[in-house]
Amino acid sequence: MPTEAQKTDTTISDSRAAPAQLAAAVTAGLRDRIDAELIAFLETHSRNLVEIGPEAAPLAQVLVDFLRAGGKRLRPLLCYWGWRGAGGADEQAILTAAASLELLHAFALVHDDIMDASDTRRGRPTVHRQFTTLHDRSRWHGDADLFGTGAGILVGDLYLMLSEAMLHQCDLPSHTRNTLRGLLTAMRVELAGGQYLDLVGQAQQEFSTATAARINRYKTAKYTVQRPLQIGGTLAGATPEVLAAYSEFGMPLGEAFQLRDDLLGAFGNHDSTGKSTMDDLRKGKPTWLIASAWHHADPVQRRRISALYGNPDLDATHAGELREIIIATGARDGAERLITTHTERALHALRTAPLAPEARAALRELAHAATTRTT
Repeated sequence: MPTEAQKTDTTISDSRAAPAQLAAAVTAGLRDRIDAELIAFLETHSRNLVEIGPEAAPLAQVLVDFLRAGGKRLRPLLCYWGWRGAGGADEQAILTAAASLELLHAFALVHDDIMDASDTRRGRPTVHRQFTTLHDRSRWHGDADLFGTGAGILVGDLYLMLSEAMLHQCDLPSHTRNTLRGLLTAMRVELAGGQYLDLVGQAQQEFSTATAARINRYKTAKYTVQRPLQIGGTLAGATPEVLAAYSEFGMPLGEAFQLRDDLLGAFGNHDSTGKSTMDDLRKGKPTWLIASAWHHADPVQRRRISALYGNPDLDATHAGELREIIIATGARDGAERLITTHTERALHALRTAPLAPEARAALRELAHAATTRTT
């Protein structure tokens, strides 16, 4: 027979498990619901593009296919649980609003791939490369790369405009949407500013952990975690305390997420990530990982970093040499420790946040998935 203490422990365990099980069940089906919302919305607008002229059919097809090709849907999921954490119910309006953030993210990815001259995304050719191939295969006049870049910019622009349109078609009070406008503007400006810092960092080849952390803060932490949570919370009428809790949870989690991304960019598996593990090294991305390696490197290692990092002709052998330096200087282990530290800070903030229990459980699982992922 169980003792009274064992009975109490079981009751506590069950009471904690119930919100977690509920959250897991909701989140499991949420991605499919978001995807269905996105594809239905995009298919309507892709038909409108084809009506402009049959030549626009490839543009319309890419618009839908890029979203079909995958994605973590992290920003919509965080937006949804930001709403639920503030007391919002599961309803169509928040699903539409949350899905609109994935279109904003698609805009950012397509333009980011153009700026980085990336060849693959999600295991497929990047959008601008698909249009370059279309130009080549069609034997059209002019520069195929320039055509691909132009068409890719248009696809990104369409996602940006359609994200706004999708948000405004959701059934939410106009005053709520007006309150949201400031947050969305901040999110977009922070994203653009962080992206520019990233470009400058590549151009300057400044190996600074402080600069890398600032880029991570604006390009990723705010845009990926903090703002989606706050948008969901604002739509649900969250209190200032809840919005502050979303910042305390979201910022360290976003920084951990970016550090994991940097590690995958250098050490990941192409088959898992769907992206080249050479891009960051060849472009000279101003990551915390390389800045830490530089800081701890000896003179010989620094000379090799200077010679190899950011070299567009970097081959697999020299990429391996760079990875060995990152490991030898302790930068890879340091990034893992920092991920753990940031994640623990985020989870500590979550434990004390004034949120609905099922939302707290869902956010805890999303934090784990975001920081331990292999894709």
